[in-house]
Amino acid sequence: MVDVATVQGVELGVQRPIVLLAIPVLAVVVGLLVLRPREDSSLSRRRLALFGSRLLVVSLLVLAAAGPYSATTREAVGDPTVRLLVDRSDSTAVQSNVSGRLATAIEERGVPVETTVVASGANSPLGDRIASALRPNGTVVVVSDGRVTDGRSTAAVAELAQQVNATISVVNGTTTTTERFVTVNGPRKTSVGVENTYLVRVGGVRLDEGNASLSVTVDGEEVHAESVRNRTAVEVSHTFNETGSHRITATVDGDDRFDRNDVYRSTVRVVPQPSVLYVAQGDYPLGGYLDRLYDVERARTIPDDLSPYYAVVVQDRPASSLGNVTALQRAVVDGTGLVVVGGPNAYDEGGYRNATIGTVLPVTQGEPSDAATVVLAVDVSGSSQKGMRVQKALALDVLDQLGDQNRVGLVAFNTRAYGVTDPEPLRESRDTLEDRIKRLESSGGTHIATGLRGSGTMLGDGGGTVILISDGRDHGGGVPAAAAELANQGTRVIAVGVGVNVDEAQLQRIGSATGGSYLRADQTNRLRILFGGPNREYSGNRLTVVEGDHFVTRGVELTANPGQAHDVRVKERADYLVATGSGKPAIAAWQYGLGRTVSITTYASDGTLDGLLDAPDSLAVTKSVNWAIGDPERLATGVTDVPDTRVGEPTTVVYEGGERPTAEGVQFVRDGDSRYRATVVASEQDYHTVLDASYAANYPREYGAFGQASALRTAAVTTGGQVFEPDQAAAIAEFARERSRRVREVTTDWTWLPLAAGLLVYLLEVSVRRVRDLYGDPL
Repeated sequence: MVDVATVQGVELGVQRPIVLLAIPVLAVVVGLLVLRPREDSSLSRRRLALFGSRLLVVSLLVLAAAGPYSATTREAVGDPTVRLLVDRSDSTAVQSNVSGRLATAIEERGVPVETTVVASGANSPLGDRIASALRPNGTVVVVSDGRVTDGRSTAAVAELAQQVNATISVVNGTTTTTERFVTVNGPRKTSVGVENTYLVRVGGVRLDEGNASLSVTVDGEEVHAESVRNRTAVEVSHTFNETGSHRITATVDGDDRFDRNDVYRSTVRVVPQPSVLYVAQGDYPLGGYLDRLYDVERARTIPDDLSPYYAVVVQDRPASSLGNVTALQRAVVDGTGLVVVGGPNAYDEGGYRNATIGTVLPVTQGEPSDAATVVLAVDVSGSSQKGMRVQKALALDVLDQLGDQNRVGLVAFNTRAYGVTDPEPLRESRDTLEDRIKRLESSGGTHIATGLRGSGTMLGDGGGTVILISDGRDHGGGVPAAAAELANQGTRVIAVGVGVNVDEAQLQRIGSATGGSYLRADQTNRLRILFGGPNREYSGNRLTVVEGDHFVTRGVELTANPGQAHDVRVKERADYLVATGSGKPAIAAWQYGLGRTVSITTYASDGTLDGLLDAPDSLAVTKSVNWAIGDPERLATGVTDVPDTRVGEPTTVVYEGGERPTAEGVQFVRDGDSRYRATVVASEQDYHTVLDASYAANYPREYGAFGQASALRTAAVTTGGQVFEPDQAAAIAEFARERSRRVREVTTDWTWLPLAAGLLVYLLEVSVRRVRDLYGDPL
């Protein structure tokens, strides 16, 4: 529709204005037909009258075809009602119960209340229950801590509410009771003689009210004990010397609301040291280092049969002296790991570029690939408003790290994505981009998914890299789906956190899901490693982690600088993990078939790994080999694996062996060659055993988080709802009244009016002509 006029609040317009262009054309046609020259010129006045009437009829018909309409707005007042959704699950037992008093207070202010219980006991399918209560253009008020244990998340429900124009409002809860819970996280499978670290956490609410004690035992023997008064995270290291299933139990003892979450159990399966083949010509320190961790066999060349080995480690060998590389390639495709360590005789110095070994590795030699296409996605939402100066400064800093050879574009986003500049070569567009970044202004909410999709649209089908600059605090939901879309498009996201309260976990998930990474604001110089080029070269004095979310680099601290590095570049789709002080690749990894391969391309002048074998750097070498090995029981048979679970939740038993196993109350089904699966559900918190494997069943998820969750408040902000305090019954009643008022647009189609007018004019003309014919005075 196109409006053409507004009269006293009424919009007048036509739906198809282009049709009106036919009027002058038809006027010419009517003129030629009616006003054509005749011998008797005395009738020209009557012909003019006929022309006028016919033109009027034609114009009215064209106006009818254009679709005239009028539009006005009317306010409709409905019956205000508060739909109160009350969470009575166990996690809310530590908060004051306000729903009953609140409902009474709201009704005393003349607004009826419909109360629905959306969760109770040990289950909180809060998202699903809110979703079922939503109505188009409606509103709900939720009295809950926002802790979801089953079904849809509150972020997903907020998206649904936006689609139907509904709002979600929240009543803040007040915590009144102390509650503690304990968890254990760490490797669930390890090898004999390897030191492992387990993180024991104590969380809860009102922990400062009274003392509690924390105890950690391994197979019944206490390995750690301390008093706790606040949230606590303790790292407990332990080395297992025997194979089989082992048990780690953490117990927190103190007065609180629930007892069932005071104990957390974790099982660890310890397996024999995996067999590793070490191929080297000389006697390097790396060989002795591997001896302490694995069952190592040595060789000068690669043998024909690699089936006994979980991984092959090659150090400083030229391609011409490696041995049976074809057998190695087949083994890696089938799942054997490979770690190739550099030296004076390897990689570019060892003829790898055109050899079979070069196809297996995540690095290659030669000139870098074409310039990268990068989109800077800058969060300009209201959450970044106070720090917008910092936001823009960081965006300018990121831009400064990118070399002139790259094509760079700019997207700004809040609840919408705004394409500011399309990707152009930076050597011509740097000044323009800097100016556009400086002009950015903040407003609106934060929809990171919208920013990601907008950036993906700008990159197009060819993909590229999105550098996301945000605090990570999302109000729109749908971020995992948007990240998955970019990954499928071949686009990675490097997230850079900015602001005081950065949601690092969110940004890390985005980077990990797309094959990218997460950087803190003070780590932007690492972008030079990836995008610097000749005019923005990276410079450092030690090894630098490029991708910190990978298994190999997670939790690794690097202080060494071996001094030498091969002239290689990381292949497309491989993971660039660590760089040297000069910005060259030091460690890279990728998947080759079913196997994993790692390239360590930095070394000392004497051909050794120098400080990389000393703590804390040695952890990077250990994790490189462990990542290449993968499952340390991959080659074993007669093995049972059961992940830990929670009471009432299923866990899968996997048995690797030639014959179907039998166990009381467990039904195994075949799942491939020599593999059988079964599902078990524990009803009691304790350690349980299936075949020869132990697993732990811990307390339900309901007892693993307490206090008001920020996600529910975010849902209220996202959907246009309100966050109320328990004593704001009057405000809730007034909000319900406001929401009950509906302003709707009423549109009236007036097509019939010009049609009727045209018919009336035509009949009047015909009548006049008829009268004149009867009286002998023809027109």
